[in-house]
Amino acid sequence: MDSPYSHKVWQEGELSKIIPGGLPYPMLSDPGGVIGQQYLVYDEEAGVDIRGRFLIDPDGVLQAMEILAPAVGRNVEEMIRQIKACRHVRETQEVTPAGWEPGKKAIKPCAEMAGKVCEFWSPEMAF
Repeated sequence: MDSPYSHKVWQEGELSKIIPGGLPYPMLSDPGGVIGQQYLVYDEEAGVDIRGRFLIDPDGVLQAMEILAPAVGRNVEEMIRQIKACRHVRETQEVTPAGWEPGKKAIKPCAEMAGKVCEFWSPEMAF
């Protein structure tokens, strides 16, 4: 979690090129590492949080997380895809296979599917 100043620059600069108008929610800073410690991304030696991304649903349940080395960039498009997939799962109770995009086939889970997912879905259906 960068400083509020770098968030401002990010929100008004690079991010606005990807998401017009920037994020529809606030970003926050964690100068003391309190939040980073809770999410296990705080580097005490360096005194900073390392790169972490956490998708938490409206019920406060962690749905996805990613922790990266400082030199490795994040994929914003993949994060947005995962948000859409989480929303789809929440609204339909279907499951979204790897690479799923809105409008592509999802799966209604059932007991008969155990060990036979490929009979119900193939990777080509996701792309």
